Amino acid sequence: MSVWNSIISNLPEVEGPTQKTLSFREKLKWTGIVLVIFFVLGLLPLFGLGINALERFETLSIILGAEFGSIISLGIGPIVTASIVLQLLNGSGIWKFDLTNPDGKRTFQGTQKLLALFFIIFESSIYVFLGGLAPAEQFIGTGFYFQLQLILIFQLFLGGLLILFLDEVVSKWGFGSGISLFIAAGVSKSIFLQAFNWIVPSGSTYPPGAIPAFFVSLVNGDVTTALIMAAAVIATILVFVIAVYAQAMKVEIPLSFGMVRGHGIRWPLSFIYTSNIPVILVAALIANFQLWGRLLQNAGWPLLGSFSSSSGQPVSGFVYWLQGPDIVRSIIQQHTLLIGLAPYLQALFYMFFFILGSVVFSIFWVQTAGMDSRSQAQQMISSGLQIPGFRKDERVLERLLNRYIWPLTIMGGITVGFLAAFADLTGALGSGTGILLTVMIVYRLYEDIARQHMMDMNPMMRKFMGG
Repeated sequence: MSVWNSIISNLPEVEGPTQKTLSFREKLKWTGIVLVIFFVLGLLPLFGLGINALERFETLSIILGAEFGSIISLGIGPIVTASIVLQLLNGSGIWKFDLTNPDGKRTFQGTQKLLALFFIIFESSIYVFLGGLAPAEQFIGTGFYFQLQLILIFQLFLGGLLILFLDEVVSKWGFGSGISLFIAAGVSKSIFLQAFNWIVPSGSTYPPGAIPAFFVSLVNGDVTTALIMAAAVIATILVFVIAVYAQAMKVEIPLSFGMVRGHGIRWPLSFIYTSNIPVILVAALIANFQLWGRLLQNAGWPLLGSFSSSSGQPVSGFVYWLQGPDIVRSIIQQHTLLIGLAPYLQALFYMFFFILGSVVFSIFWVQTAGMDSRSQAQQMISSGLQIPGFRKDERVLERLLNRYIWPLTIMGGITVGFLAAFADLTGALGSGTGILLTVMIVYRLYEDIARQHMMDMNPMMRKFMGG
């Protein structure tokens, strides 16, 4: 293990700030810089790319924070996949990490980073060699074809490294995390285009944007299309409202300062306790299944199912059941609720998978991210807090927190899983998962910014928060 720890400790990383607390302006500056770099990287095409079989997976690219065909075609996929694998190994006890001490947390983070580097190389090779991103067909059979494949792999590897280090920059110098920032940026861009794009493509009657298409269809007397566009916009607004309301719900535990009699605070525990992390992991897991299914089909091994050659949508196998059907659109188009048994079964399985996955990843995340009752109790005790009327004991706090944290973990996981699946099944703009993620990310970003601004305005508050 000493060799392993030596490798982990020598991995390249972004150096953190020397000062203990960064100012609001400094964090905002670095967050903005990283966001601009991310959008610029998404505009850089891969040199030597001839076939982009992944471009039809627009929804998956949004969830992965990727731009298929650009240098950041991998997006956050390798980072999230590494997190999923390591959490499963740690949660199952196969590879146990002691996350109660700094050394154990450092080993966990270093192992996750090394695993992310492995997945960057692995996914780059898979994308290219299985035909997802490949050189032009005219080079097949020539010696130059293999060289172009290596060039594509190197560019994807470079883009994956840039995303990995940009995530570190945001985590250490900005607000929130790079993963959340990239997802929110991609989803916001997609929602804006799907809602307001008025440029009509050649050969089409209606513009891609739902709002312009709604008015054009009304003018043309196409009531069905108008209802579909209106339903998409209404579903988007509904999910936004429910997500914001659920995110604002909190359980507040009254605590007092042991050394200062008569003074106390309320320690908030969010109803969606693990925030957007479970949805990110479940969505990334589904995205990986569908990408792998497509790549395996291109290689002649449709082990996970097959895809339609025209629409690119799953038509059979396991990946078919992981595709959320637009139930509302089908009902409006057929003017009846009797649209067949298969779409309803597919929708039920999709919702069940999302809810179950969100609950499982919520439990794993609480255990690995220091959000369990013991870790929270230690944090409260170290801050000089205790329960009014009880002696200052970590075990007393832990028992009290256990009454709230585990129910909130389970109910929060069920809620975010249901909301994400519901939004996908109702045809919300930008994908339901993307909307839910963006709402939670922006809400959490708002809280971080407000807290940072409050600490800048009041130095005593910074001292209390440990800054």
